Amino acid sequence: MTIASNSLTEAPAENLATAGVSQGDVSDFFALLKPRVMFLVVFTALVGMVVVHPDVNPVVAFASLLMIAVGGGASGCLNMWWDADIDAVMTRTRKRPIPAGKIQPGEALAFGLTLSAGSVIVLGLVSNWLAAGLLAFTIFFYAVIYSMWLKRSTPQNIVIGGAAGALPPIVAQAAVTGHVGWESVILFAIIFIWTPPHFWALALVKSGDYERAGIPMMPNVAGPDSTRRQILAYTLLLAPLGLAPVLYGFGGLAYAIIATIGGLGMLALAFQVHRLREGEPAMRVAQQLFGFSILYLFLLFATLLAEHGLGFFRPVMG
Repeated sequence: MTIASNSLTEAPAENLATAGVSQGDVSDFFALLKPRVMFLVVFTALVGMVVVHPDVNPVVAFASLLMIAVGGGASGCLNMWWDADIDAVMTRTRKRPIPAGKIQPGEALAFGLTLSAGSVIVLGLVSNWLAAGLLAFTIFFYAVIYSMWLKRSTPQNIVIGGAAGALPPIVAQAAVTGHVGWESVILFAIIFIWTPPHFWALALVKSGDYERAGIPMMPNVAGPDSTRRQILAYTLLLAPLGLAPVLYGFGGLAYAIIATIGGLGMLALAFQVHRLREGEPAMRVAQQLFGFSILYLFLLFATLLAEHGLGFFRPVMG
């Protein structure tokens, strides 16, 4: 299999931005920030803040959260700049601003670098430089280590690259406490182990897209059967890991119930994905796992947010 290079000339010419003034508007530049991913960054970072009950100025907390969001958006923008060539040949990404011809690649690069530098500097000034350094590392890891190296070179791209998406709770906790605690490390671990079964379920469905783009996703390299086994293996790790906040004393009774039911749901779907090997039913259950995994992670973090942010916390462990 030939890995796609980062040459915009290899994508369909009619879909790529041509030289000249950008045709994009504010909504196109906002789309470069990957708003759905940015929402996940903000949401998980907020939980990383509230679980430690910090005595912090709310203005500082809000400004820190905003800068973490901007840094996450900057990462997405740099990712879109680098991946414009493969985005142009994938059905789910070819309407993004750069391959659609609305934003110039150079404009996206300048936009992403400006937001990256600005978010790190402002976070350091309003909060502390530990948090700023962690945010800088997160941006670098996603834009350079994952996007420029791992994504096109190894089927473990999602596994290793998932660290970038799991770091926001750690950055957020550092921003309001000045240190990294076990709470945010556990939240990091949950997101990190959740990422492979989540994305590999999608990769099973979209393997043709990834094949055309030359991205070595697990189904295209190791095969669908190996991918299904690995999805099950990671889910077997994820289900008990989801209960770690209860064991460490910052997940309450409501969280314990949600994590148990959600973990059993993830396991049930992962076993189904492992069992069904061919045809429409196999694709359908993989799509169901992908969708349910989003709900699962959202409910875990939403429950922690409700318990600590709204005063619903009732400890399970004495």
